[in-house]
Amino acid sequence: MEALVVMDNIRKEFPGIVALQEVSFDIRPGEVHLLLGENGAGKSTLMKILSGIYTPTSGRICVDGVDYSRISPNLAHQLGISVIYQELSVVNELSIAENLFIGRLPTKKLFKVMNIVDKKQYLKRAEEMAKRVGLTKPVTTLVGDLSISEKQMVEIAKALTSEARILVMDEPTSSLASDEVQRLFEIIRHLKEDGIGIVYISHKMNELRMIGDRVTVLKDGRTVATKNMSDISGEDEIIAMMVGREIKKEFFSPIPVDYQSAEIIMHVDSIQRRDNKAKGISFDLYRGEVLGFAGLVGAGRTELMNAIFAGESFKSGEVIIKGKPIRIKNPYTSIKNGVAMITENRREAGIFPNFGIRENLVLVNRLLKSRVGGFIGVVNPKTDEKLAQKQRERMQVKCTSLDQLITDLSGGNQQKVIVGKWLASEAKVFIFDEPTKGIDIGTKAEMYTTMRALAEHGVGVIMVSSEMPELLGVCDRIAIMGNGELKNILHIAEATEELILKQAAN
Repeated sequence: MEALVVMDNIRKEFPGIVALQEVSFDIRPGEVHLLLGENGAGKSTLMKILSGIYTPTSGRICVDGVDYSRISPNLAHQLGISVIYQELSVVNELSIAENLFIGRLPTKKLFKVMNIVDKKQYLKRAEEMAKRVGLTKPVTTLVGDLSISEKQMVEIAKALTSEARILVMDEPTSSLASDEVQRLFEIIRHLKEDGIGIVYISHKMNELRMIGDRVTVLKDGRTVATKNMSDISGEDEIIAMMVGREIKKEFFSPIPVDYQSAEIIMHVDSIQRRDNKAKGISFDLYRGEVLGFAGLVGAGRTELMNAIFAGESFKSGEVIIKGKPIRIKNPYTSIKNGVAMITENRREAGIFPNFGIRENLVLVNRLLKSRVGGFIGVVNPKTDEKLAQKQRERMQVKCTSLDQLITDLSGGNQQKVIVGKWLASEAKVFIFDEPTKGIDIGTKAEMYTTMRALAEHGVGVIMVSSEMPELLGVCDRIAIMGNGELKNILHIAEATEELILKQAAN
């Protein structure tokens, strides 16, 4: 079968670093080609070359039998190459139909002289595309009113309206519930039947055999192997190729917390949000424990954490830290009182994208040293440099220099910078909201180690996660939420995946 795209001996150099070294990759019609590797392995760089964002230092790109030394974004669009990124690029303020045709709305002549938007035509075509991907909402619905999975369908439909033949999906299931994942897989199967070639990037090992036809593994900018999935013995083989070693499946055997004598480091009393996404929730967080929060999509876990940390939609209730009542008004109040939060959406709320790594690592520390309302006063470059270097080494951030923009880093290294900046705050309470979302298995293990190390040093840790195995493997207790309510808190010895799901669904 002739490939839609062949990328041959692709090399990409940045100042001080070789990101890709003679990587070869191809995409065939009607297949899902898995592209795997740890964060920083070169996956995103390779796809940015395919979509025209980066120019390769050397190598050849062949599309439909025509060779190119580089592809521009405009040419990629003309060739039918489309990328759906993990951070979706939909515009919430526009309708589904307007998102599908943004920048290229069809027009018609008015009085044979003036071009106006042909609303009837684009609404009709939008309905056809929405139906094709299984989107049932009216195409006049604002995208801001859609769920994450529905927004993802809008992204896929947008790619199809541009007649994409090569579709790159970057961590497409990172924010989806299990039923939504199955719906996405059904859409992918239909796309395969239409002859569309799909590049699928994921760190979720359990998905790979369900959806993949072939797999290419990258490590340190080099191709490790390309194999048919039918020739892969199991996920252990893939993990070994990705990390160059076997990853132990067991998590931790933490020192049991003596809940009879342990200090309550944070008491949350009857937190109520105005939007009812948290309904009178109370719980205790003990010194030296990792308290997990489980629940289905829409359970209200993130909304509860945002109310505690940032006062978002706060109506009533109280947060007491080490015996001191705190009126949470905004994040600055929480930071000053020893609460840190690693947010679920790192791009929108976790990083400062226009700043370098150094500034991202030291900003919270600067806030703590400020005297009035978060105003950052005199900056000490030597102190900042020393602190940033310490946190970079502590979190093993892979970068060319501290001056490098944080957006140039892989997702896993961005997450390390975010955790590093909060570690510098020496907070008493750490909230990790989906800390392993979209990061590779090696970096996940580092995150688990960091959380357990914090607990062992007397910090109270909260971990919100949709990954049941990591909750069961890392936490001391697991709080179960559903429909904005706290259903139960289980000690880890009694917690099972089946019990948690049953209680979360009731």
